[in-house]
Amino acid sequence: MSNTDKTWTGNLLLHEHHDSDQMVEQLCAAFNQAPFFQHVGMQMRVRQGQIEGYFEMQPYLIGNKAFQILHGGVAATFLDSVGGVIAMAEVYHRRHVEDLHETSKKISRLATVDMRVDYLAPGRGQYFIARGKILRFGRKGCTVRMTMVNDEEKAIATAIASYAY
Repeated sequence: MSNTDKTWTGNLLLHEHHDSDQMVEQLCAAFNQAPFFQHVGMQMRVRQGQIEGYFEMQPYLIGNKAFQILHGGVAATFLDSVGGVIAMAEVYHRRHVEDLHETSKKISRLATVDMRVDYLAPGRGQYFIARGKILRFGRKGCTVRMTMVNDEEKAIATAIASYAY
């Protein structure tokens, strides 16, 4: 496995035993080191056993200056990123212990195939959180539903995405 593969799969060593929770924590940490996430201040984290994304509103994320509203592309990117991490975590959760090498290969190939975003309210808030849920999990891909809320728990956008691996 190359260093790039190890970085994007949470720096897991194939010969060591890892429990699923440890893998998910490492996966979130790997995403948090990505230059894009660091630039916009997005973080992946685990709260009460569930993966969630988090970022604070910044002036450079505004898409509508007159109304001080978050750019829709930021919301879509955020939802897609959270869905991707959730999909990767589910691949890890469902792996066979002896199949860590094959699982890591799947993770490194994971890609968004299709995504639909519904914008429910203007993107206003001090911060935003996104969570998701696996709707379908198959041999070659999965479907995830994600929702982004603001600091008042108001739903800002929702998405459904299909990921192939």
